[in-house]
Amino acid sequence: MSATDYFAAFPAIAYEGPETDNELAYRFYDKNRKVLGKTMEEHLRFAVCMWHTFCWPGSDVFGAGTFDRPWQQHADAAEAAAMKRETALGFVRKLDLPFYCFHDVDVMEPATDVASYRRHFATAVDHLEALQGETGRKLLWGTANLFSDPRYAAGAATSPDPEIYAWAALQVRSALEATHRLGGANYVLWGGREGYETLTNTDLKRELDNFGRFLNLVVEHKHRIGFTGTILIEPKPHEPTKHQYDFDTATVYGFLKRYGLEDEVRVNIEANHATLSGHTFEHEIATAAAFGIFGSIDANRGDHQNGWDTDQFPNSVEEMTLAMLEIVRAGGFTTGGFNFDAKVRRQSVDAEDLLHGHIGGVDVVAAALLNAERIIADGRIDAFKKERYAGWDGELGRMIHREGTSLADIADHAVAADLNPRHRSGKQERLENLVNRFV
Repeated sequence: MSATDYFAAFPAIAYEGPETDNELAYRFYDKNRKVLGKTMEEHLRFAVCMWHTFCWPGSDVFGAGTFDRPWQQHADAAEAAAMKRETALGFVRKLDLPFYCFHDVDVMEPATDVASYRRHFATAVDHLEALQGETGRKLLWGTANLFSDPRYAAGAATSPDPEIYAWAALQVRSALEATHRLGGANYVLWGGREGYETLTNTDLKRELDNFGRFLNLVVEHKHRIGFTGTILIEPKPHEPTKHQYDFDTATVYGFLKRYGLEDEVRVNIEANHATLSGHTFEHEIATAAAFGIFGSIDANRGDHQNGWDTDQFPNSVEEMTLAMLEIVRAGGFTTGGFNFDAKVRRQSVDAEDLLHGHIGGVDVVAAALLNAERIIADGRIDAFKKERYAGWDGELGRMIHREGTSLADIADHAVAADLNPRHRSGKQERLENLVNRFV
């Protein structure tokens, strides 16, 4: 089986415009269209993920896999892994998207010990390097899977066993070096099980210190090998563990400050994780931008009726428009991008379904970018926000932030000026109506 056989019946996906009736075409994603000074491709930096798209068998907690992918049925593990890699990079090319992402175990033959892990992963990296050259695709980020194997039931960097910690270090070193070799723009540390279920068996401070030590070691190794990409950590509120140490962006920032990493590590924000933490997607992006740690995006969504990570493709232009406004206001991506950490539904068993999922997700994000451009050009929302905070650029606002000003100085000013301030309208309904004019 070649790289394109599984999708051979389908044409390459191209932009055809909003009026097209072709369901296997982009309606809004015109990669060469200039928006706010950059092309859409430069703005959005789309990536396809290996894990959900090519590794997940369609299983859930109540049932076995429903998918019948050729590489999942192949009897020879090494050939199956090679087939999966070829199919994946061919798929990214067929979608005409620039990037892909992977965990180490996504791309390799299963390993049972250190020697086979190193051998099988090396084979995979050699093959990926060749495939990148053949297809012209690039690596947005790599990472190591530190959550699926039973050894990680109690965490990886937060495991109570140093031997498991050391095995995790082996995986991360290997994946980081592979990412560097493959020209990856980022490396992600996703703490799928970095948390705990009960304090009755958990030394919380020791686990936090071990986690902080692990991240420092990763950063040190990044510089040692000359990797110039960004180290990212992905906030995740819960599921699978009850209490996650990386609950949301604000929690991660506090953790990074505590362990001296705030200038070295940024966040990879997932939409579904944001909503599970009780926040909106745009809140998490704005918080990251405020702290100076905005890095990259996992583009997906949850189901509002479910309390777990459903990883659906984004399909709400309104929700994505609000998020896109914050991305643009944050200055956009540098090394990051939009990775589709999303999976088709368990009943969507055909090859065509994988195309529909990605095409729809791409167009939702592209439409949101066009909406953000129009909202910014209109200017009324930004103008209102500027006027609302204008007092902080005046005499009192400057005095409050002037070095040497005390609390007593500010209080004395209130007395001298005989202040009696009144609240003003936040105009929430008007602003929400303005957003809806562009969606």
